[in-house]
Order: sequence, then structure tokens, then C-alpha cells
Amino acid sequence: MIAPWLILLFIGLYFLSLLFIGWLTSRNSNAETYFIGNKQSPWYLVAFGMIGDSLSGVTFISVPGNVGVAHFSYLQLVIGYFFGYFIISHVLLPTYYKLNLISVYEYLLKRFGPITQKTGSFFFILSRLLGAAGRLYLAASVIQFFVFDQINDFHVPFSVSVFIILVLMMLYTYRGGIKTLVYTDTFQSLFLVGGVILSIVAIGQGMDKSMPELVSGIIESDYSETFFWDFRRSNFFFKEFLGGVFIAASMTGLDQNMMQNNLSCKSLKEAQRNIFWFSIVLVFVTFCFLSLGALIYQYYDFSGTALPTNLQTGKIITDKVFPNLALNHLGVFAGMVFIIGLTAATFSSADSVLTTLTTSAYIDIFEFDRKKQLTEKESKQKRVIIHATFALLIWLTILLFERWNQTAIISTILMVAGYTYGPLLALFFAGLFTKWQFKDQWVPVIAILGPLFCYGVKLITENFPNGYQIGNELILVNALITLSLLQLVRLPVK
Repeated sequence: MIAPWLILLFIGLYFLSLLFIGWLTSRNSNAETYFIGNKQSPWYLVAFGMIGDSLSGVTFISVPGNVGVAHFSYLQLVIGYFFGYFIISHVLLPTYYKLNLISVYEYLLKRFGPITQKTGSFFFILSRLLGAAGRLYLAASVIQFFVFDQINDFHVPFSVSVFIILVLMMLYTYRGGIKTLVYTDTFQSLFLVGGVILSIVAIGQGMDKSMPELVSGIIESDYSETFFWDFRRSNFFFKEFLGGVFIAASMTGLDQNMMQNNLSCKSLKEAQRNIFWFSIVLVFVTFCFLSLGALIYQYYDFSGTALPTNLQTGKIITDKVFPNLALNHLGVFAGMVFIIGLTAATFSSADSVLTTLTTSAYIDIFEFDRKKQLTEKESKQKRVIIHATFALLIWLTILLFERWNQTAIISTILMVAGYTYGPLLALFFAGLFTKWQFKDQWVPVIAILGPLFCYGVKLITENFPNGYQIGNELILVNALITLSLLQLVRLPVK
């Protein structure tokens, strides 16, 4: 097992690197720097940096671990992502650039009204708060278990270690905002992708197999099963594919966190180029993570190592499968490679969220950009207060995850997205593809009722014997229900 002090040393050096990047990129920064990077972000850096934002610790730990249960079925979802990004590039980005938006929910203001704008922002904040907390909880819990819990006479509670991580993130993001994040995300994506590639190499060395032998072993194994055709199951191909299309369109295209980076590009053409290359790289990188998962389980079989299981239920704890192998059984090289990837995932999973949550609250909820002309000093003070408040909220949410979450985090995050992004998908669809208008004051009520009705439908279908199981197409079901309910508050055509 790797010495905990060595892991702490690496994490410390990694943080100093991020702090240095933050210092370089935040000099002479202002509100425009914080929100849109002065519209000078290189598209190729944005594209590569978005890999870290999209994958984070969930992909690094939960996706490989889940291969033992779900095989390569996750790839069905990612294929859908690719087509979802096409919608973003050719429908959403042209609209955002034409209106010169900073927050994408300003579109809802222009199309429907201020209450609808705040409704959209609220659902984004809720979803990203839960999603960021879930991602950071996963990575931080691994660091807690393999570092702080292993140091004798140095008992740091989980709540304290997570708080420290969030404070470190604030130190390099609170001034530079998006301009800083474009560069730190690129730095972290490099470590994240390098972590998975070197992990594959380490496992190959552990089993004394060449790369061609590893590839053939993956292809011939049951783990490589990708496409599933039982329409009643949640992993049915078309459920996963459609779910992927609409999850990508919503969680990226209607998400301030992902779009704020894109809106910092110099032009629409560069932003579209960024999305195109990002979508291709994402499919390839996800395939690498799934392949890593197959190799991890093969190594457990090869070495006779016991899989981590829940002592009460006897089920495999999938989110501990990769960390346990890398840090306890594969040697120092594999362990440090894992820490490289995990550290990148830990910081990339929440730092950009702090900035974009601040942006949405500043512009959409409190309307500081429209209420009065703030001085740069006043604007900075309000940004810092909001920034720190969201860091505190993420910390509290992580503590709730620690207490109650009992499933693979990847499943939890996709489920949360299905319920919280459904109303956003319905509102943007109505705005972009219809001429409908709604009674603005009633939109929040409908946006809450939609997910509640969707949850009821999911419960009913689950109780049918051998019945239909709603999977990742939940977001589409939710959007259709919300869109139908919006007809109740639709204004008559003038």
C-alpha cells in the first residue's frame, strides 16, 4: 500500500500548480474576465478542458467499477451523447451567440419572462449542486479512506477534509473565473486522461500481457457486451441512446456550467468547432474507461484477489473496485497513476461549478447586472460572497451524500439529471420550436409538478410484473410530461 504521506505530497504539489495557473490567469481580471473570459478563450483548450468537466471522478471510479454489473452498456448512452452535441452545435449555440448571452437562462427571460428565467436558473442550480456534490463526494471519500484514515494519530474527519478541498478550489477560482478555468480544466483533463491510459498499462504489466493480448481479452470477455435489446429493461439500446441524446442536449446545452466555457470562445464558429472535437474525444475516452473496467475485473480473477463487498448484503461495492486494486494490489506506480487521475477528477469536478453557479445566481436570480450599475469593487464583493456561499452548500450536500447514498454515484447523478433537467428541456423546446407563451407566474408550479408526475409514472411501471423499466430516457419522459402540463398555463394566441 502507498504511504499516505506520499499521496498527500503529490496532492499538495498538484494544488500549488493550480494556484500558480490561477495567479497567472487572474491578473488584471474584471467582471468580463470572470463571466466570459473576455471572449478570448482558445477553442482547442475549451474542448479538451471540457473532458475533465464531463468525466470527473464519477467516470474515473464509478464507470470502470460498474462494468462488472452493467458491462459496456454505458457506451449506448455515450453514443447518444454524440448526437446530442450535434443539436447543441447547430441549434443552441447559434441562438446563444446571436443574443450575446452570458447566462443561457437569459434566453428564457427574453422568450417568456423573468419568473421563467429564475425557474430555469433554479433547476440548474439544484441539479449542479447535487451533481457536483456527488462527484466530489466520490473522489473525496476515496482520498479519505486511503489517506487520512490510514495515518496513525492523525484523524481528520471526512467533513474537514472535504471542507479543505473546497477552500483550495476557491483560492484559485474566485478571481479569474472562466478565464482561469479554461486553463486549469485543460491541465486537469491531461492528468485525468493520462491516468486512465497509464492505469491500463499498469494492469497489463501486472498480468504480464502485451497490449494486443489485453485488447483481445477485452473483446472475448462477457464484459464487452455493449448493446442490449430487451425493451422492458432499463438498459435497452433505444432507451439508452435517446436518453444520451437528451441528457447531452440538456446537461451540456442547457447547462450554464458547460455553456459558459463555450460562450467564452472568440466566435460561434470556434465554439462549434470546439463542440465537434469534444464529442469525438469524449466517445474515445469513455471507451478507454470501459476497457479499463473490464481489465480491472479480469485482474481480480487473474490474481485471485477478493472484490470489495458490502458485509451486510454481500454485493460488490463497485465504486471501491478500482481504488482498492490500484492502491492496495498493483504497486507504487499504479497507485500513483490512480492518484494522478483521482486528484484531477477531484478538483475538476467542482471548481468550474463554483464559478458557473455564481454566474447564474448573480445574473439570473439576483439580477445584479440589471438592477443598477455596480462598480468593479462592488461586483467583485458580491461574486465572492455568492462563490463562498455555494462552496458551503456543496459541502453540506456532500455530507448528506455520505449519510444516505447507497448506490453507484454514476447512477445517482444520472437519476438526478433526469428529474432536474426535464423541465429545462421542456422550456427550451417550447421556446425554440413553438410560438407558445405561458403565464409566467405559473411556470414554477408546472416545473415542480412535472418531475413529481414523472416520479409517479416511474413507480407505477416498476411495480408491473416483468413490466417496462424507465432508464436514462427518464429525462425525455419528464420533459414530455412537463411540456403537456405547460398547456394548462398557455396563453391564447393573439
